[in-house]
Parts: sequence; C-alpha cells; structure tokens
Amino acid sequence: MEPVTSQANDEIDLGELLDVLADNKKLILVITFITCLIGAAISFLSRPIYKADSLLQIKENSQSMVQQLDSLSNFFETKTPVQTEIELIKSRMILGKTIRNLHLDIVAMPKFFPLIGNAVARWLQRFNGSDVLSSPPFGLSHYAWGGEAIQVDTLEVPESWKNEEIILQAINESQFKLIYQDEVFLEGEVGKLAVKQPEGYLQPVKIFVTYLQSRPDTMFTLTRRSKGEAIRRLKEALSITEIGKGTGILELAIESDDRKEAVRIVNEIANTYLQQNVEQKSAESQKTLEFLEKQLPALKEQLETATSALNDYRIRKGSINLDLETQNILTGTVELNTQVTLLQQKRDELRQKFTESHPNVIAIDKQISRLQAQINAFDKKIGGLPETQQIILRLSRDVEVNAELYTTLLNHAQTIRVAKAGTVGNVRIIDYAMLPDLPIKPRKVLIMGVALMAGLMMGIIITFIRKSLSYGIKDPGIIEKSLGIPVYATVQYSKYQKLIEKKLKSEPISGNHPPLLLALENKEDLAMESLRSLRTTLHFAFLEAHNNIVMITGPSPGIGKTFVSANLAVTMADAGKKVLLIDGDLRRGNIHKHMRLSRENGLSELISRSIDLNDAIKSIPLAAIDFIPTGKVPPNPSELLLHERFGQLLETVSNQYDLVIIDSPPILAATDAAIIGRLASVTLMAVRAGTHPLRELEQSVKKLVQAGVNLKGVIFNGIPETLSRHRYGQYVYQYDYRSKKR
Repeated sequence: MEPVTSQANDEIDLGELLDVLADNKKLILVITFITCLIGAAISFLSRPIYKADSLLQIKENSQSMVQQLDSLSNFFETKTPVQTEIELIKSRMILGKTIRNLHLDIVAMPKFFPLIGNAVARWLQRFNGSDVLSSPPFGLSHYAWGGEAIQVDTLEVPESWKNEEIILQAINESQFKLIYQDEVFLEGEVGKLAVKQPEGYLQPVKIFVTYLQSRPDTMFTLTRRSKGEAIRRLKEALSITEIGKGTGILELAIESDDRKEAVRIVNEIANTYLQQNVEQKSAESQKTLEFLEKQLPALKEQLETATSALNDYRIRKGSINLDLETQNILTGTVELNTQVTLLQQKRDELRQKFTESHPNVIAIDKQISRLQAQINAFDKKIGGLPETQQIILRLSRDVEVNAELYTTLLNHAQTIRVAKAGTVGNVRIIDYAMLPDLPIKPRKVLIMGVALMAGLMMGIIITFIRKSLSYGIKDPGIIEKSLGIPVYATVQYSKYQKLIEKKLKSEPISGNHPPLLLALENKEDLAMESLRSLRTTLHFAFLEAHNNIVMITGPSPGIGKTFVSANLAVTMADAGKKVLLIDGDLRRGNIHKHMRLSRENGLSELISRSIDLNDAIKSIPLAAIDFIPTGKVPPNPSELLLHERFGQLLETVSNQYDLVIIDSPPILAATDAAIIGRLASVTLMAVRAGTHPLRELEQSVKKLVQAGVNLKGVIFNGIPETLSRHRYGQYVYQYDYRSKKR
C-alpha cells in the first residue's frame, strides 16, 4: 500500500522539485535531444512549399463610356458581389479551362527513394546545380537523385487507368518505356507521339514526351487524372481571399513545391477569369442588340402603316382639329401605350432567360396590368367622343406611339453598339504572380523551437510521472515491461459493485435471495466489458493448455480477485460454456456470500470425503454456473490441498466442465495458491491499480514461478475513474463505446 503522507508532505516543495529534475537531467537532455533530432528530420525531409499570389480588382459595374452617358443601358448590367465572383473563379468553367491550357491533368515527376529520396536530391542539387544530374548512391539508379526533368504534353490512357500511377523508365536520353502493373507495354522516343493499343482495352495509349533529362534506368511516375479529380485537386490548392472587407480586391494564391508551376497556375487562372468576364459582358450586349434589331423592322413597318392610314383619312375627311380635352386624351394614351409596349419588349427579353414564375417577369406583368387599366379608362373617354374625332384620335395615337417606340429602340440599339465596342469587363488584374524567392514552409526555426520546448516539457513530465509511479504501480505497461508478463485486461473500478458490497453486508445470507453479482445486476457496466474482453483473451491462452482449469490469485488480500473470479465465471457461462466455480480460499473465501449460500458442504468436506461430489456442487440457475464453496475452514488448509484427492477432484471436474475457475488465496499470504496453481494450466494474477509496489509484484511472480505455476498474465483491476480517463483512455473509451452500442 502507498504510505500515508502528512499534509506538510502534500505541499509543493520547490527544492524537492529541482532535486528531482537535477537527478533526471540526463533523461531530460536525452528526450530533448531526440525531439530536436525529430524536428531536424522533419525540417530536412519536408518539401519546401512556395506561395504564388496574384491580385484582382472586382468593380461593381462595367465602366463603359456610354453607360455613364445613358442610364438606360444600366438595365443590362448587374452588380456582382465579391463572394459570387470567388465562387465563379472556383467553378469548373474557369478551373477546367486552366487545366486544359496548362495540361494539369497530366502529372509527371521523378520517382524518389522512399521517405528520404526527395530531401537527399534537394541537398545534392545545392552542391551540383539544379541542371546537373546527381550520381546515384549505392547503385540505386532506378531512383531520381537530383537534376532529373520531364515534360509530357500528351497522355491518353483507357478510362480505368486514369488516376492510377504509370511508370516511365528512361532507356537513354531520347528513348523511354512505359510500365503499368509491372509490365512493359510501350516504348517511345522523345519528341515523337507514341501510340499503343493495350490488350483488352478499346482506347489506345498515346504519349508525347517533349523533354526528358535523365540517366538510363531512372524512373518517373505518370498519372493521367480524370477531369473531375484534376479540378478537385486544383480547387483544394487554390485559396481566394478578399483583402479588406468591401474592397473588392481578391488575392488568388496557390501553395506548391514547384514554385514555377505555382506562378503559371495562378496567372493562368487570373487571365482565364478576366477573359471570361469580358466575354460574358460582351455576350450580354450582343444578345440585347440582336433582340432590338429584330424588333426595329417590324416597328418601322407599323409606323409607316399608321402614318399612311392617318394621311388617307385626313385626305378623305379634310382637315380636322382636336380640341384641348381630346388632345390631352391623345397625349395620355400615347404615353401609356408606349410604356406598355416597352414593358412587353422588356418582358420578352427576360423570358429568354427566365420562366413565367420568375419574380422579375411577375413584376413586369403587374406593371403592365396597372398601365392597361389606365388605358381602359382613357378608352371609355374616347368612346364618348364623336365618331370622327374617335377615328382621328386612334389613328393619331397609333402614329405617335409607333414613332415614339421606333425612336426609343433605335437610340437604344445605337447605345448598345457603342457599349459593346467599349466593353472591358468589371475585373482588373492589379498584380500578376511573381516567382517566389523563399519557401513559406517548413518554418524551420519554429519547428526547432517547438521541438526544443516539447522535448523539455516531455522530459520534465516523464520525470515526474516516474516519480509518481515509484510507489503503487498505476500503469499496466510497467508490469509488462518490468516483469515480462502480459496484462490480459484492465478492469475499471465499478461504483455499482460498491453498492453490491453494501447490500451483502446489510442482508442476511439466505438461499431465498438471488445471487449478488455485477454480471447479473449490471451487465453494461464498464468493468463487465473488461471481463468480456478477458474472456476473448482466455480463449487463446488455452490453445496450448493441458487442461481447462484456471486459477486466479493475487499478491495480497483486498485486491478484487474474488470479484474477478465470480464475474468471469458468469461471463464465460454467458458465452455458452459449462462453468464450475470453486472457492479455493479455504481461509477467508467468501464467494458463497455472493451466491447467498452457506460455506458448509464444500471443498474441504469434499477433499476429506465427508460428502460426495454431487452434494458439494451447488447449481446457480440465474448465473448458469455450478459452484463449490470452501466448506468449513480446516485447521491446516495447505495440508488438505496437498492431498492427492484434491488433484483427483480437479481431474474429475475438468472432464465434466468446459471451464473450471478456482479462486485461490493471495500468494504472499499463504502457500495455497502455489499448491493449486501447479494443477491449473492457466494462472492469472489480479493486481489493484495504485496498490502494489513493483517489488511486491516481483516477489509474487517469483514465488509462483518457483512453485512451477504457469503464470499466463495479469488482470489490472480497480482502475479509478480519474486514472482511467487519463492513462487508460483507449481501453475505457473502447469499452464505453461497446456498452453504448448494446
């Protein structure tokens, strides 16, 4: 047990802490040195990442000269939010065109030695120069070691080959061969299109290598990415951010280990987007102009017809003057009809883009309805005029309406022509990407600083952990490392088991009460999940066993071996095993209390032949197991267990049951466990977390081994909740997860 410390000892002693650190300075320095080596390795092995960026300005409206002079043309321009433009740049339309222009769907790169090859190649290039081929070390000529270069402009493969790796191996400076799935299927020359029809495929393989700099036998990896995969990768690599809120200035940036390619990609995206923007603005103007030019001939014909009809009527009837009221009616109807006609033309134009249910179309329909109601009111007034004035008014109205419409649309068409000629889009490239001089990653100083601090912190933490473990062992890993014995299960402390123990003390022992076992009361407890895990482990422990008897012991009393024995028996029975549980602790055994039975007529009487086997075995239906209690406490339990009848008894029950579990006394308290353990093929030692010093466990193991006991493993029992969450999280969370799934 851990020694009881005084309150004074619980206080933090700075001097003691410094002494602990001083005593373990070598450990701290070694850990710090290792973390610094890891940091240096990360800095050396990580590829340098460069960032290329370009600046774009998004204006709200196109700055066409005529748009500033004529507000009518502003109807055809739309304000574009910055976020919309960002999504447009990331669209397949822009990125797909960029990929086609730069052949980004074709990936060709040298094949480096795993893990360190790329870093070594960069290091050699610093000394040899970027264009000089480095000599391969250790005869590894298949790999690239610096200076290799390749450019592939055409690579067509069957659809099933896309996104898969193809090996190009140089034969010499001008010839190469392609390898797919370890088979050579094509040979070609640099500067010539090579074509080969793979067997079993409809689509031929085509490759055009523009440039190849390599030693013979050096390999390159080629990948023909599908359109979707190429766009996805480019979209992930591209970052677009607005510089300042509401400025309309966007930064396009790409991070890559190839700084030249990063610049090419960013500038190509910017140019493609700019070109698309101008084309889109020009296309809108062209579509509007075409619509107007279709309307003008018909309007001109309507104007000529209306003018001719008015002149003919005046010739027949003579000169007719309209009074002031009629003139006002004429003016009003002309204005209203002109507005209706313009709105109808506007509606026809919108219908080329939108459906009848679009809000813009519905809004125009409402405007037309309101104007039509006003026209109907004027028509009623016209109906009250003399017939001659009605006719002359309608003819005059037709002439003026058509003349107004024709003039308006003619001017509008001319405005669009000028606007189309002056279209420059609403996007401007402020800065093109430039070749970056220095990489942005890895940040070597930061990495080394973090590695240094991490090493110091880890060393200090490990030092104090070791100090805290100097008494009761809290880490099952120490048992495995120090004793060389596997930990078969880690069993969490069960609060529910504590309630069961209180209930056992408060209720009298009676066969009328059901057994009180955690395996029966709360199967979903985390401790039971641990024992179910132990059940699986025991299956493998018995593969080379000479019998089916398992003994559970422990170093000292009060560590939970009885809890493990009884609940493990029920757990094994749940798996369909026929199980016999024997309380072999003839001194202080109390499993009978959990079974709500008395200890009489048990193991001690059976060995002394006071009763036969059938009388000793107690059936526990609720637990689906059979049980033999201790019997009366004998004067000398060790001598009783040494009797040959005990061995014969175990041999008999071993043949009758699938599994026999014996709960024995603690090994350090009595020799009974050593006697029983020699007859069992599997012995498990239960230990309690934070209770046993390492020396106590070493003595227990030594005593068992000297007695010839086959100690298979340890059950690490009673893990407190605080320990379980911090030290044994992987076990507890796993058990907890299984528990919730049930």
